[in-house]
Formats: sequence, structure tokens, C-alpha cells
Amino acid sequence: MLSLPGIHCAGCISGVEKALAAVPGVREARVNLTLRRAAVQAGPEVTAEALAEVLERAGYEAHELDPGVLATTEADRQGRDLLMRLAVAFFAMMNVMLLSVAVWSGAEGVTRDMMHWISAAIAIPAVIFAARPFYVSAWGALRAWRINMDVPITTAMLLALGTSLYETALSGHHAYFDAAVMLCFFLLGGRYLDHRTRSAARSAARELAALEVPRATLLTEAGERVVVAAELAPGDVVMVRPGGRIPVDGVVRGGQSELDRSLMTGESLPAFAGPGTEVSAGEVNLTGPLTVEVRAAGRDTALHRIADLVAVAEAGRANYSVRADTAAKMYGPGIHVLAAAAAVGWWMHTQDMRLAFNIAAAVLIITCPCALALAVPAVTTAASGRLFRRGLLIKNGTALERLAEVDTVVFDKTGTLTTGTPEPVALEAQPEAEMRVALALAEASSHPLAVALARGLRARGLRPARVEEIAEVPGFGIEGRWRDQPVRLGRAAWVGAEAPDVTATFLRIGTGAPRALTFTDTLREGAAETVAALVAAGKRVILISGDSQGAVDRFAARIGIAEVVAEALPEDKVARVAALAADGAKVLMVGDGLNDTAALAAAHVSISPASALDAARTASDMVLMGRSLAPISEACVTATVAAKRIRENFGIAAAYNILAVPLAVAGLCSPLIAALAMSTSSITVSLNALRLK
Repeated sequence: MLSLPGIHCAGCISGVEKALAAVPGVREARVNLTLRRAAVQAGPEVTAEALAEVLERAGYEAHELDPGVLATTEADRQGRDLLMRLAVAFFAMMNVMLLSVAVWSGAEGVTRDMMHWISAAIAIPAVIFAARPFYVSAWGALRAWRINMDVPITTAMLLALGTSLYETALSGHHAYFDAAVMLCFFLLGGRYLDHRTRSAARSAARELAALEVPRATLLTEAGERVVVAAELAPGDVVMVRPGGRIPVDGVVRGGQSELDRSLMTGESLPAFAGPGTEVSAGEVNLTGPLTVEVRAAGRDTALHRIADLVAVAEAGRANYSVRADTAAKMYGPGIHVLAAAAAVGWWMHTQDMRLAFNIAAAVLIITCPCALALAVPAVTTAASGRLFRRGLLIKNGTALERLAEVDTVVFDKTGTLTTGTPEPVALEAQPEAEMRVALALAEASSHPLAVALARGLRARGLRPARVEEIAEVPGFGIEGRWRDQPVRLGRAAWVGAEAPDVTATFLRIGTGAPRALTFTDTLREGAAETVAALVAAGKRVILISGDSQGAVDRFAARIGIAEVVAEALPEDKVARVAALAADGAKVLMVGDGLNDTAALAAAHVSISPASALDAARTASDMVLMGRSLAPISEACVTATVAAKRIRENFGIAAAYNILAVPLAVAGLCSPLIAALAMSTSSITVSLNALRLK
């Protein structure tokens, strides 16, 4: 199983599958664009590392995933279960409604009783089976001595069935099996839609665990041996070849290379690694082979500690309750007490248990919190549709409510406010002859700066010079000979230059002075406008990055952010977000990398770009589907309006109950009229929510 975080279209699917199919030993390769993964069936001689290298050469970023860890995230038993119960409720509702037509048309006596008994035979088992999720939730709440939305819903359904059965047994004129089954169907529909929304947010902690390298090449006296990485012990020595992901935390004992640490630190440029350099699991070895002495493996690595941080943060955020459930804690006990009091009062007044039972049922049905239950989901659905059309996917049911409360916005830099791609600066001012030499050297390397430089020089219309004996020196740069002179392109110290406080590579020809070629981050579309809009809205904006202090300060000044935190590790980011929360701030975190994942999960609400790492996207409440950051500021405005609509819906539900409950208690509403009134309030709430569109 391979993770493909960079794929985005049908062309990518075709390209990846074609590249994998060309590898000898590969029997089948299938790409899932939604999950950004490839499942490959191949012979034992084919390794995941080899497949990842093939895809890297084809231009696709690829990382091995552990399919065993991911297996538990693919199952959707709860969704299938809800869909099955929804189908049963729909079947029962349609048939009971057809039978009710005969009664509403004036059927009397035996014919009416027969229709009621057939309706009972369909509705009672259907509601008992289909409404099980509400029973389980209600019983769980009652066992914990609390009330949630499902307690009054369950009571209303069961009492509607009980009243109807009681009336049918006594040859009564009215039964309300249709109301009970309709209530079950519509509430199950809302529950299923809510489940589908939340199921998009698979556990980010599991995604992180799947990124751990499952195998490592152990060096022993007998030679190399592939072992399970989690079984390595401190003191073991492993080999990490170029292009491979480091499987352990440890120290480099041999070799020189450059490491891509962007997943762990957010640092946009590769870092030099030589003897004595500390490395972490999850980092990628770029240019040369390294031997690494193990310090920690398996569950003891920094990568796994980040996964644990994410799991804790996810669990904490799951405790955030929907406002409707909060309202139900006060609403639920009140309506049950009211229904019981109405029943007792009417029985004492008339000594007619049948009448008292019917009035109690009418009170419970007319006060059944359907409007309250719809108050939030209806608004969330309308707002989600609006933002989806603008390019923002909402994955969490409570995300909009939380976003409306945000007063502080924390941005990551690389890959979030920037595209993560270096861009050469002022190439047109450089001498053409020297730039042709630089192009020849740059095209011989896969280093990110070399790739960006070659792309920029080609765009200028240059052709490479004839440079001979080109060779890459891992960790330093590329060298060769041009017109019998040694030429080098690489690190400042390697070519005899002083390292500047900007991103740069250096070209040296012969004994001439080194020439600095500087780079800047490419700003993501809409980044500056989004920051300006958030500041104008009165929100505190903070930039947190793993890059150096100087680079972060210059970027913050360029984009208009006053408050910055530089050289931040993943633990620093989540600690900063937690500190802001402890001070009472409601934090929106926007990030894209592994180093942001724990902070994304810990924030009050979080957003990541579609180009983000799988784990970052799954830890986020919302995902930007396009390249622009502009939908973020619009989402904040929409969330505020949505919060207003939710308050209005609660007002509508309250006004409805203030008007309807006295009528039911006074005995002026039968359960059927109560069901119609309840439906009217639900429709009104839904229409108010649709104003968001």
C-alpha cells in the first residue's frame, strides 16, 4: 500500500498505474484518488521501496503505508447498518401511509380496525428494529443519569406506538402508526447524513501510524538483513539508502547525505546529514546512503509520539457537544414531566385513563424535539453546500459551530501560506554564460533547489553548457569540469562562500568568486488577501513555522503577519496552540504537514489544503479543495451567519412549543394533529436554514 499525497486528477491515476504496471513482478496496481493511495499486488521480489523510487522518477511523491494498520479505517459497518435501518423504515412508512388512506377516506368499523391491525403488524416491528440507534443512545444517556436528544425522541416514538396499539385494541377511531414510522424514517435520514459527513474524517492517529516504515535493513556481521522495524533495539545499526524513509530515531554513524525533514519540522529545504547527526523516523534520505545507530524504534519514536498526541487531541475535541444536545439536557426532563403531569391531571379530572393516555401522547409528540434536532443539522447542511461550491469541504458536524467562535488564527508557513516550492529570484540579472553552466549542473541533481533553478533557467530560454565529469557529492552539491576549469554548484561552505541569511545555492567557476543564486517561497494564491481579511475582521493572526527565524520574519513582513514563532518542532506547535487555548482563545489552525498534525487536532477547529499529507487532512475539520486560501475568510463569515441561523431556529422551536404545548395540555390536539404541528415546525426550521444558500 502506497500513499500518494500529490495526485489530484484522472491523469495522475493513469500515470501512476502505468508506471507501476511497467515494473517486473507487479501483477496489479489500482489507485484510489479519494484516499490518495495505490494498492499494489506483486511478487515477493518487488519491494515497496523500489515501487516508491519508480514513482518518484515518474514525478509522483510516494510513501509506503502499512495496510494492516489501515484495515480498521476502511470498514464502515455503522454506515451500512444505518442505511439498512433507513430502508426498512422507508418501506414500512410507505405501506402504513397507503393503509392510512383508507381510514382517512372514511373507513368504519371492521374495515377500519383491520387497517389499523395491519398497520400495527408493519409499524411495530419496523420501529423496534429501525430505531435501535436511538434506543441505544437514549439508554446510554439514562444509565449515565443525563438526557440527550434521543431520550425524548425515543419516548415519543414508543408512546405513539403504545397509544396507537391501545386505540386499535379498543376499536378507536384514530391510530398513529404512520406518525411513529415517519418520525423514525426522517430522524434516521438525518442520522445517516451526519454519519456520512463524519466518516470522511478517518482517524489521523491511524494514518500517522501507517506512515511508520514497517521494515528496516539491519547491518550484522553476516551482512544485511531485512527485519521488522519495531523489533530493532537501541544499539542496532541500520542502512538507509537514498530515497528511503528513515525507520527509527537514531544517530548517523557513516555516510553523508541530505534529509527531507519537511514532514517532521516543516523546514522547506533539505538538511545536511553526516556522522553525529541525529535523525528521526519519517524523515527521507535524499542523496547518499547512511548507516544509522538506533536510539528508539517502534512505539518509542518521535513519529509515534506525535501519533499519540493526535489521538489524545482527537479524543478531547470529540467531547465538544452540539448545541441541540446541550439544549436537550434542559428540554428533555421538562417535557417528560409536563406529559406526566398532563396525564395525571386529566385522569384525576375525568377518571378516563384512555383520554389521559391520549393527551400525554399528544403532549410528547407535539413537543418531540424534531425542530430542535434539525436546528443545527439543517443549517450545517446548507452552509456546507455553500462552502463546498466555494472550494471548502467540511468534514466534521460541529466544525461550523466551533469556527463561529474563533478569535485567533494560527498559520503554518511552508505548504500552507506558500506552495512549498522554491522559486529563483532575479535570474535575468545573472550572466548568461555562467547560468548555462549552472543549468548543466542543476539538471544533474534532484535536489529541490537544483530542480527549481533548472526550471527557472529553462523558462528563460537557456540551453545547458557542455560540462564534463559531472558528479553529485551527497550533502554538498554537484561538480564537474567546464573548459578545463572545475565548477561547483552547492552549499556555501563547499564552494568557499559565506552562508547568507537567505535561501541560496552558490555557483563557482574555476578560481572565480562564488556567485549566489537566491530563492524565495512561492506565495499560495489568495494568501495575502486572506490574512488581510482576517486581520480586518479583528482576529489575531499568528505564523508558526519550523523555518529559521530570519526566513520567517522576512516572510511575515511580506504577507502582513505581526506575530511569529520560528524554528518550531511539532511538540512546540501543539504546546503553543494549547497555551493559547488555556488563555481562553478559540484557535483556528491552518497547516499541511506531519509536524502540524497534532496542532491541527488540538485546535478548536482546523483546516488543511487538499495537497496536505493524508494525516494532516484527516486531523482537520475542513479541507481546502482548490489552490486558493480565499475560502478561509469566507468560511469564517459563513460560520458567523450560520450561528445566527441556528439561534433563530432555536427561537422558532421555542416559539412553537410556547404556542403548541398549552393546546396539547388543554386536550385540544389529538396525537394526529400534534404530529402535523410537529412536522410544520420542522419544515419552518428547514426553510430558515435554506436562507444560507
